[in-house]
Amino acid sequence: MTKTKLLFVCMGNICRSPTAHAVMRDKIVSQGLEAEISIDSAGTHAHHIGEAPDSRAQQTAAARGIDTRGLSARKIHTSDYQQFDFIYAMDQHNLDLIQHHQPEVGASAHVLLFLDSAVRLGLTKQKEVPDPYYGGSKGFDNVFDLVDLGCDAILKELLNR
Repeated sequence: MTKTKLLFVCMGNICRSPTAHAVMRDKIVSQGLEAEISIDSAGTHAHHIGEAPDSRAQQTAAARGIDTRGLSARKIHTSDYQQFDFIYAMDQHNLDLIQHHQPEVGASAHVLLFLDSAVRLGLTKQKEVPDPYYGGSKGFDNVFDLVDLGCDAILKELLNR
């Protein structure tokens, strides 16, 4: 079986996409799927390259038993469109940016909104994971809940393929 490769993308790769990375990593490890699924995260902007996830994202994840250590921000690269099977954007704006920069030749990744699977499965009507960066802790709790739901839905669809 070929390993399925997932990339989660938000704007700066310090709030939403590393949360999705850490949550999905935890789900994959707990289900023993490391040989079948690999994950990474990136941002559409280069503002935070090399930085750890936002401290509020780290605290929210830690409070729910999710470890974000070892993650650092990077910008999406042209090669990602070939290296990953699925690229999940956290919101429509970042989806538009990802699609705009997608190479015309050699890009094999399916580019989707992160919550598409959850919407398809009837788990939520919300289509986007909002950016919590300029908000308070409730925004990070909301993001974590949506990310957890989205990861469950993505994993369910991948396992049912």
